[in-house]
Amino acid sequence: MKALTCEIKHGIFRAPMKRYTHIFFDLDNTLWDFETNSFYAMKETFLHFKLDEKGVDFPFFFETYSKHNHQLWQDYRNGKVVKKELIRLRFEQTFKELGITGIDPLEMNLFYLTEMPFQTNLVEGAVELLNYLALRGYHLFIITNGFREVQQKKLEMTGLKRFFTKIYISEDIKAPKPSRKIFEYALKSSNATKKQSLMIGDDFQTDIVGALQFGIDAAWLVSSASFQTINNQVNNYSNKVYILREIGELKQTL
Repeated sequence: MKALTCEIKHGIFRAPMKRYTHIFFDLDNTLWDFETNSFYAMKETFLHFKLDEKGVDFPFFFETYSKHNHQLWQDYRNGKVVKKELIRLRFEQTFKELGITGIDPLEMNLFYLTEMPFQTNLVEGAVELLNYLALRGYHLFIITNGFREVQQKKLEMTGLKRFFTKIYISEDIKAPKPSRKIFEYALKSSNATKKQSLMIGDDFQTDIVGALQFGIDAAWLVSSASFQTINNQVNNYSNKVYILREIGELKQTL
């Protein structure tokens, strides 16, 4: 693959696309609109536990929760916390910072996780792209960090599950992205070679660098990133990264 140029046309760096056969997708914020869905799931959770009646401001609650959740997921990927700790601490730390008492963090977490899959907003263009790829005979797979019961339910509730031959979830494989182990497991299980494979995701370190370090090409969905940010990130990988402003742009080259 030739190096990508610095000129953006219609939101994508133009480069010749290899003939891939096996396409691996991240789920959250690549196909399933995590930002929107988590907001509404948390709002339902917030109201269920009547935090509004305690004088708590929902936007500030969600912002505080998101801060702690993001850090704990980083710690989870780095092996510093386990699932049981993550699901407790993200609410426990939020309650502590906001001075909220009288609510069991594990009970609130269970309600939130139960509510999440019922939020079915998808990234714009996701279904159209998957239909396009399926009709052209590509083998489609999911590689996602997350909890088995939640990720599977998301795929079922949105109707996305029908597109994918296999779904690889970090909790099952006991190795979250960007670990080499999860990519190695997925390729071996799907009978794919590295040259045949393309990883598509929104998180540069987790999805893109993880795939590249394992040895497969990647397409980075960066709809909200600035050109300078993109340029700085892909500088060392410019011959192996496709840049997408919208997920549907893959139809132009696959």
